[in-house]
Amino acid sequence: MKAIEFAFLAIGAIFGAYIRYKITSFPVIFGIVGSNVLVVNVIGSFILGIFSVISVYMNLDSKYIFLIAIGFCGSLTTMSSFALENIVMLENKLLLQMIINILSNVFLSLIAVYGGRILISQILK
Repeated sequence: MKAIEFAFLAIGAIFGAYIRYKITSFPVIFGIVGSNVLVVNVIGSFILGIFSVISVYMNLDSKYIFLIAIGFCGSLTTMSSFALENIVMLENKLLLQMIINILSNVFLSLIAVYGGRILISQILK
């Protein structure tokens, strides 16, 4: 990894982590445990979907992949918090809520990536 790539990675990670912290530190959205993590995962997935098309379309240098895809989106989205929340739900015998949380995170994140890719592809035509 080149020094410039490391710098871009670090800058993206700082901003992504800060935004994740701000969103997940709000009171629980919709009164549902896990909803804040769902929000950051879906937003990050949408941004990654958009960026995955833009980076190819504009033939972006790899340092921008380090900045946006790996740094920003990687630290904005959070698998570890998602996993912890689901284990806590399981331990508290909130099985239905856990299943809804898992399905929501996985499917809405997939839809967000796909939606971002479709949206930006249409805009760039």
